[in-house]
Amino acid sequence: MITRFKRITIVRIRAPAQEITPEIQWLSESLGLFSERDKDRSCFRLFLAIVQAKRPVSSDELAYKLNLSRATVIHHLTKLIASGIVVIEDSKYALRAKNLESTLKKMKQDVLSAYEEMEDIAKKIDKELHI
Repeated sequence: MITRFKRITIVRIRAPAQEITPEIQWLSESLGLFSERDKDRSCFRLFLAIVQAKRPVSSDELAYKLNLSRATVIHHLTKLIASGIVVIEDSKYALRAKNLESTLKKMKQDVLSAYEEMEDIAKKIDKELHI
């Protein structure tokens, strides 16, 4: 089964000090998960809650725990799902794999697969243009 995601963004920024919260923030910023519009860091707090939960959680649980509206939670979850870092399991939300490292490895495979597909198409175009 091929999984398609809308967009994966990677931004190269300096690594943080050795504290967990700054490291998770660095990782999520490196993946382009947050924007300037997220003034109250609700997307980051949501991402952190999912990472810390270690089990699938409902949008209602997340909204209650983070003191956010369900609409805000759903908005950010949609972005996290589109990025490939979060999945839906039985109407609940979880990291795509058992932990961040495994999730990133799966995302890396998505990127490599996308590049392979682009290379195949480029090869086909080159052949058709006799390049």
